[in-house]
Parts: sequence; C-alpha cells; structure tokens
Amino acid sequence: MNMPPFKHRMPPGKPYRQIPIRECGEPMVHLPKDVLAFADPHPYVAAGAPYGGASPWMLRLSVAESLLKAQKRLSKIRSGWKIKLMDAYRPNSVQAYMVECEFAVQAKAEGLNPAALSKSERERLSPKVFSHWGIPSDDPATPPPHSTGAAFDCTLIDETGREIDMGCPVDENSDLSFPEAFEEASDAAEKKAHACRVLLREVLEAEGLVQHLNEWWHFSRGDQLAVWIEREKNPDAFAIYGRAPL
Repeated sequence: MNMPPFKHRMPPGKPYRQIPIRECGEPMVHLPKDVLAFADPHPYVAAGAPYGGASPWMLRLSVAESLLKAQKRLSKIRSGWKIKLMDAYRPNSVQAYMVECEFAVQAKAEGLNPAALSKSERERLSPKVFSHWGIPSDDPATPPPHSTGAAFDCTLIDETGREIDMGCPVDENSDLSFPEAFEEASDAAEKKAHACRVLLREVLEAEGLVQHLNEWWHFSRGDQLAVWIEREKNPDAFAIYGRAPL
C-alpha cells in the first residue's frame, strides 16, 4: 500500500509541552459502565502497569461529559454502536512503564537486547518510541497527556459488540496509526476503515474534543496537546488541565 503524504504530523520534541498550564481544579470522575464500552481486561493493567490502586476509567468532569454527549451523537447516526474506551487516566508511573515496554518492542524489532540498551541505542530508538508515546514527567509543567485526566484512547463497536476494523489496532506504532492513513485508499476494507475513523473523529470533535495528530484513537480537551493543536485559532490559549488532582 502506498501511504499518502500526511497533512498534519506531530513534530519531534513534543512542542506542546511548552504550552502554559493554568490548572482549573476540575475534579476527576469515574466513567459510567452502562453507557460506553470498555476494554476488558484493560490492556495496561493486564501488562502489569503500576496503577497503585487508581482506576484507568476516570476523566475530568467536563471531558467525561463531552465524551457522553459524543456517545449520544453516535447513537443517532449508528443505532446500537458505542464508543469503546481502551484507556483514559494514566498515572505517570504507568506512562513510564508503558514507554519502557515500547522501548523493548522496538529493541527486539532491531535485534537488540531490551535489558541492555546502551545510551546511544536508546537515543536512536527514542524518535520511534515517542512518535506515539508521551514523555513521562513528574514536572507539574509537563505532565503526559493521559496523566492530566483530559485524554482518552478509544475505538468503535457495532450493535453486536463487535469491534470495528479501523485499519490498525490502538497503540500500533506505525504510519497506519495516522488519522488520514487511508484517506486515499482504493481497497474496499481500507476505505471502510477510513470512513469509520472519520465517523469517530466527527462525533468527538463535535463535542469539542481534539484528535491527536499521530493517532486516530487519541482525543483530549484542555490539556497541553489539545491546546497546542488548536493554537492556530487562538495563539494566546493556555491549558486548563495539568496533573490530575488525585
């Protein structure tokens, strides 16, 4: 498959981390299990990530409300379909753990020993790892997006509970993860995957949520990443969500 040139792409270095944060203090809430669908088991919990008793199924109140409104919007377009959450709140400890898991995946792909990576090898693998993963940080000025409680990863399921084919799995670290990867596809399955990606984006963006430039499944609002993406419209915008108040 010939990949189209990507119109938008997150540049290296995570420039969104420079966006100032004015924490609004909005509380975290648990997501209702009867409205949305949820990955079971949660993939990072199953991988042994250290949540320390925190639930991954939490978001800031306003972000959760927008997600639920998006679900209502989806239901009117596709009866019985649901937004399926793959991940939401992610403590920095989990972010660091999963980043190391991704370093291991990329190291093995190059025939390297993940347990004995040299500094130069880590530096070489870093662009690939961080093209899709946020940088772990305990600094209040640079929290990873999911650690703010303002970001979530999701996909779609149909009325039978079957997960929709979106062209690649959540968390795949390849060019297929870019939202517009199948925009110019001629293959029927790829065209359908693109249409479903567009549907997911449209119902969420209609409620003020912002899609990650590199990931079809990641949406947020009010965090540094979302504000950076939207700054073309408002150059003086600032983030209202820093590290989640837990």
